Amino acid sequence: MKELTLDDLRHLMRISAGEDESIDLEGDIIDLGFRDLGYDSLAVLELASRLERDWGVVVPDEVAATLETPRAVLDYVNERAAVK
Repeated sequence: MKELTLDDLRHLMRISAGEDESIDLEGDIIDLGFRDLGYDSLAVLELASRLERDWGVVVPDEVAATLETPRAVLDYVNERAAVK
């Protein structure tokens, strides 16, 4: 399986919960909190659902709640994808 990139994640974020007009997802967002990016807990759960559906990596709800930045999501998904 290929590695999930920040661009892949940006795409999933947009289709999962849209994009706040005041936030530039193309900027340096890797260490910004999802709340700072305009994504609430429901949006993060939808993102987790997309990751499972599109990337085959299960992100349990209790884990999704702890993934606070795009970097954390990338690390989580890519670590598990490498095991498959």
